Amino acid sequence: MELGLFTFVDNMVNPQTGEKLPPEKRLSNLLEEIKLADEAGLDVFGIGEHHREEYVSSVPAMILAAAASITKQIRLTSTVTVLGSEDPVRVFQQFATLDLLSKGRAEIMVGRGSFIESFPLFGYDLQDYEELFEEKLELLLQLRQQQVISWKGKYRAPIQERGIYPQPYQKELPIWRAVGGTPKSAYATGMQGLPLALAIIGGQPARFKQFADYHAQGALDANQPKQKVSINSHGFMAETEKEANEIAFPAFKLTMDKLGQERGWPPMSRAQFDTSTELEGANFIGSPQQIIDKIMYQYEIFKHDRFLMQMSVGSIPHNQMMKSIELFATKVAPVVRKEIGV
Repeated sequence: MELGLFTFVDNMVNPQTGEKLPPEKRLSNLLEEIKLADEAGLDVFGIGEHHREEYVSSVPAMILAAAASITKQIRLTSTVTVLGSEDPVRVFQQFATLDLLSKGRAEIMVGRGSFIESFPLFGYDLQDYEELFEEKLELLLQLRQQQVISWKGKYRAPIQERGIYPQPYQKELPIWRAVGGTPKSAYATGMQGLPLALAIIGGQPARFKQFADYHAQGALDANQPKQKVSINSHGFMAETEKEANEIAFPAFKLTMDKLGQERGWPPMSRAQFDTSTELEGANFIGSPQQIIDKIMYQYEIFKHDRFLMQMSVGSIPHNQMMKSIELFATKVAPVVRKEIGV
C-alpha cells in the first residue's frame, strides 16, 4: 500500500495561539513538511485546489513544482484539480512540466471540488457543473494519448491539429478521479479505466464499500483492467491518543463549524469528534498504534492500494505537524507495509 499526505494548505487562525500565519510563512512551513515526508519515506504528497481566504492553495501545480526541487522520491499530485473550472490543456501542460521537473513523479487527481467559488471566478455557469467536468475530463484523457490533437466540445473552443507541449517525462501521466458520494461517478471512473480516489471524511467508512464495488464493476463492464483505489481521509497523530485529540479537536472544530455555518450543519461537539476517531469512524486521529489498527481495519473492507491522510484540517502548529508526519512515516508506515506484505 502507498501511504501519503495531502493538504489544502489551510491557513486559519490557530486556536492554540490565536494567530494567523502570513501566507508566505505558511507556504515555507508546508515545503518543510513535504521535504520531511520525502526524507522519511512516505510515498505521496498532494495539494488540493481552493479559491477561498482560509486556504493558500489556488495553484497546486506551482506549489508542487517548488516541492519537486527539494524532494527526491515522493510522488506529487493534485488532490484535487477542480477540472470543471480549469482548461484541460493548461492542466496537462502544468503537470507535464511538473513531471519533467520531478523526473516522473507527477500525477493529476481530478474532481468536481467541494466548493464552487472557482466557477463564477473563472466565468463558468454552475448550471453546467456536471457537464463541464465530464467534457473536460474527456479532453484531458485525449491529451494524455495524443501529442497532436483535434477536438471539439460544447463548452470549450475547438482544437484543430495542434501540438501540446511539453510532453511529460512519464510515458503516460497518471490521472486519478476523486469521488465524494456518488455511485454513478464511481462506476464511470471504472468504465474510463481510471484509478479511484474515495474521500471518506464522515460517517462510517464501511458504508462506502459500495463505491469501490461500483468502480470495479464499471471497469469490468467496459472491459478495462482493474484500477487502483485510494482512501483519502482526515487525520492527525501524536505519541498518545489524549495528546492527538487535544491538539486536533480545536482545529477540526473551527474548520467544521465554519463550513457548518455556510451549509446548515450544527456545531461539532466533542462527543461527535470522539466518535469519529473510533475504529469504525472516519477520522484517523490518535496514537500510531490506533492509526495502524484503523488502516488495517479499512484495508479488510476495501483492499485499497493507497491511503492519503489530510493532517492539516484547520491550523495546527508547524512543530506538531512535523511530529505527526514523522510518526506516520516511522511508526505507522513500516508496520502497515509489513502487515500487507508490501
